[in-house]
Amino acid sequence: MKHLYFLAICLLSAFSSQAKQANPELAVLAQQYFNTMVATQAPNATKKELEAFLALLTDDVANQHLPYQTDDSREPDGKAMMRKGMTFYLGAHTEYQANLLDTFIFNDSAIALRYTHHAKGIHPQNQQAIEYTQTIMDVLEIENGKIAVIRKYHE
Repeated sequence: MKHLYFLAICLLSAFSSQAKQANPELAVLAQQYFNTMVATQAPNATKKELEAFLALLTDDVANQHLPYQTDDSREPDGKAMMRKGMTFYLGAHTEYQANLLDTFIFNDSAIALRYTHHAKGIHPQNQQAIEYTQTIMDVLEIENGKIAVIRKYHE
């Protein structure tokens, strides 16, 4: 019985190790996405940080942020629309902090990142003070090494 238990542990460890190494390129992309996304939310974020983030995306990227954006259609100008929307909010935070909790990689086609974040600032549209702390999961669909669809879910 002890030998079967030991064998099961060894097999589980081997499969877990293989799963983590299944696609190292996606593991790198996941970390790049998180780092560049966080950089766009920083109080001192500029167009340089925004462009580093956008470089990871396809031109026709879809961005769905539930419940605010329910359409996940890919449009030819998806990246340009994201640039316009993100530029409007660039520098709106006076404080921003994020902590990556989990990264999941699914074959060669998807990444899921679960993280917490806390933001404080002034909303650029209504000039009202904002502050929030949330746990988010970003699910990213990958196509030819680029992010083609972003879906954000709130816990």
